[in-house]
Amino acid sequence: MHLGMADKNCEALPKRSKTTENCTNDSPVESMETDISDSELKSSELILMAERKKLEGNIEYAKGNYSDALKLYTEAIEHNDSTASYYGNRAATLLMLHRYQEALADARNSTSLDPDFIKGYIREAKANLAMGDAFHAVLVLEKSLQVNSSNATIQAELQIARTVQRFADEAEKDYHKGDYRRVLFCMDRALHYAPACTRFKLAKAEVLALLGRYQESQELANSVICFDQMNADAIYVRGLCLYYQDNTAKAFSHFQQVLRLAPDHRKAKETYKKAKLIMQQKEKGNGCFKSGDYRKAYEIYTAALTTDENNNSTNSKLHCNRAAVSVKLNKMEEAIVDCTKALELDDKYEKAYLRRAKCYTDTQQYEDAVRDYEKLTKMENKNQQYKRLLQEAKLELKKSKRKDYYKLLGISKNAGDEDIKKAYKKLALIHHPDRHSNTTAEEKKEHEKKFKEVGEAYAVLSDKQKRARYDSGQDVDDMDGGGYADIDPDTIFQTFFGGQGGQGFSFQNMGGGHGFPGGFQFQFGV
Repeated sequence: MHLGMADKNCEALPKRSKTTENCTNDSPVESMETDISDSELKSSELILMAERKKLEGNIEYAKGNYSDALKLYTEAIEHNDSTASYYGNRAATLLMLHRYQEALADARNSTSLDPDFIKGYIREAKANLAMGDAFHAVLVLEKSLQVNSSNATIQAELQIARTVQRFADEAEKDYHKGDYRRVLFCMDRALHYAPACTRFKLAKAEVLALLGRYQESQELANSVICFDQMNADAIYVRGLCLYYQDNTAKAFSHFQQVLRLAPDHRKAKETYKKAKLIMQQKEKGNGCFKSGDYRKAYEIYTAALTTDENNNSTNSKLHCNRAAVSVKLNKMEEAIVDCTKALELDDKYEKAYLRRAKCYTDTQQYEDAVRDYEKLTKMENKNQQYKRLLQEAKLELKKSKRKDYYKLLGISKNAGDEDIKKAYKKLALIHHPDRHSNTTAEEKKEHEKKFKEVGEAYAVLSDKQKRARYDSGQDVDDMDGGGYADIDPDTIFQTFFGGQGGQGFSFQNMGGGHGFPGGFQFQFGV
């Protein structure tokens, strides 16, 4: 917004009376005329001095030396306080010095002295706009049109004021709806027309903080503090950024300073209260977790998450903490969901990646675990722990794509030799093809497949060396120069049961319905 130059025109000075110059001191009448002339002379000199100060002020104003110009215009007013242009010029200077309230007062004085002083109305409107009061700026400019309805400058300024008022009104509605991106747009447009408006700058800074753009927010607030160190709203925005970045101690200090400057600052009061409450809830939840009261900790973290939905940093940590509780309660899927929410709020939160990756591993979701560990190694490429965890996850992923022999036999990975034999014996008898000779072709095929897989699993897990290699992640096809695709499961079966002692195993078709389906029975040596 362009602020008009200080006025350069000066009024004509009154001439000294010839009568006064020629009179003597003898006559009472002449003496009275001399007194009047001296008064007129003094007044004329003051007017002349005032005009000189104004002209000197104009020179400093043109150079951009606004502080010097302000002093000179003030001196001009001290010499002659009845000239509208002096107040108008000082109002223009105060606008350049961001002293908008004083500029507003001077602009109003100028139009009070001269109701036809158009520049005074324009500067009053500019001061109102600079303070974010578009409503009164519109009123002033509409009033000035009554003085000069054809003035192009007034019409242009009025259009700007109305546009700013529209964006300010829309921003207010959007703020209460929580549509901060829309507020940001409106404030950007308003500042385009009223770039000096402190109110709009701080409204923009606040929504930038609410949108998580803390550096931009702080820079904008600091630009205001440069001109007004005691601006409570600017200090509040800085405190808000610190609070949302989990720098609680410094945030508290800022909120306390705001309340000293403006005890009724509503937003500072509310945010300070939330900040203290959420800190207390977090500490209480942590205490319950450490003492092993996991259900109580879960309840407290859940309540804390409702305290301030805009505090992404703290809420991210609360979600991660609640995930840790869910792990203790063996609710792995809930833990994964909480870790995911934590990362949505803070995509650089390493602890959340670690916790989720561990949950993925524990639930055998190895591809997802690998993805999280890869993200961590990219974030910290020198971290050896992350690299080791990534390799372990890749190994588990590779192993998961093979046949799981432990799962096929229904045993744990810590199963001993006797557990392996017992499991094989049970499953081999269940899936032996002869037992299902009278079933459908499809069922026969399925049992033959399972019979073969059970035999393959037993062949590997019953051999200590092969089992160790299998557990280390080697592919079955890499063992002994080949895999087990061509193994005869009947051979494994006969070997197993033939090695049980005595005369060995024999299968006899007994007919009828006794024993296993199909009328057969197993006889073992004695």
